[in-house]
Amino acid sequence: MRQFDIPLRFQSPWITKIKQKRKLQDPKKKDFAPTLLDLGDVSIALARHFGFCYGVENAIEIAYTALKENPGKRVFLLSQLIHNPLVNADLQENGISFVQDTEGNLLMNWEDLSCEDILVIPAFGTTLETEEKIKTLGLKTKVYDSTCPFVEKVWKKSEKLAEQNYTVIIHGKANHEETKATFSHTQAYTKTLIIKDMQEAKQLLAYVLHEKPAELFFEEFAGKYSQGFDPAIDLGKIGVVNQTTMLAEETQAIADFFKQSLLEKHGQNYLQYFADTRDTLCYATNDNQTATYALLETDLDVIFVVGGYNSSNTSHLVELCEKKCPSYFIENASCLQSLQSIAHYDIHHKITKNSIDYLPTHRPLRIAVTAGASCPDAEVERVLRTLVDFLKPSIDISNCLEKL
Repeated sequence: MRQFDIPLRFQSPWITKIKQKRKLQDPKKKDFAPTLLDLGDVSIALARHFGFCYGVENAIEIAYTALKENPGKRVFLLSQLIHNPLVNADLQENGISFVQDTEGNLLMNWEDLSCEDILVIPAFGTTLETEEKIKTLGLKTKVYDSTCPFVEKVWKKSEKLAEQNYTVIIHGKANHEETKATFSHTQAYTKTLIIKDMQEAKQLLAYVLHEKPAELFFEEFAGKYSQGFDPAIDLGKIGVVNQTTMLAEETQAIADFFKQSLLEKHGQNYLQYFADTRDTLCYATNDNQTATYALLETDLDVIFVVGGYNSSNTSHLVELCEKKCPSYFIENASCLQSLQSIAHYDIHHKITKNSIDYLPTHRPLRIAVTAGASCPDAEVERVLRTLVDFLKPSIDISNCLEKL
């Protein structure tokens, strides 16, 4: 796989050593078991896969290349490059400004941009409407378009579905930048609809099977369907694609749900009405989530998930971990305030809160650590260092890493 030029400050000697060792042992990535660091009376399990994925590294390289290749020019990012505060803050410190926030609210006027400025498209891509706006301003972005190739793969799959007259159902979060972009690109070719989970898939099935009056559809799915959508007609042939950071198993479950329902309705001719689209699932999303499942098979007392609080893929890792044992979603090592106190994010109430006595006092103590696809390895190392400083295990972690 291609090697990207990533700033050293995002890299980690500890994590690099661990990942390189695992890659040598398992070059085909068939072993998803975690890396176990035996520190005597404390053990730390690290997920087999975590941290920067291909799309994130690609975006970071493009953004810093834009800065390097354009000294003296103003360089802008359409919005956050990725959903990680450390990376975005570093870009701002190096001179990049944001045009809008993650909700699409302008942080400056479009008219303040000129054709001499440089604009970087973030990893999530952007809508056709925004692309047109950029074009009218004369901004050249093709060289610095960091849209993830796996997001573009979803767009291409949607276009192929459109050629076969399928309506595209996007499994995603309607307000997420990637889903907004996918919705915009897809509706240019065919009727499009967004659903966020299995519950909404079940609601939608009632319209697919004509069990509910079509007029109720517009209330239940307000703001999630393309212009001119007619549920009585446009749900006759469907295909499911996804926001690449959703739970892969949930996307597959939704696709299988529609597949089975249409099989029951149409028999063996169901393939005329349903398109199998499992190949739109992102490899990194799959790998990170599969590695998390393997991590959860070990005996654990507490889990730390590291990443930006607005990171969709990271929040889904938290959902998985919470089913196992106490799990804490932290943005960085400073969230570990002391041996007794932690600041962390509650994904259910969408608030940051403080908890006490988060680390069990018994020994041996079994800890797990993983991170989202937009989290720098350097931040994971800082979390490990902080935990080790707090817990003072009987075996030094440097000695443990040397023996890997």
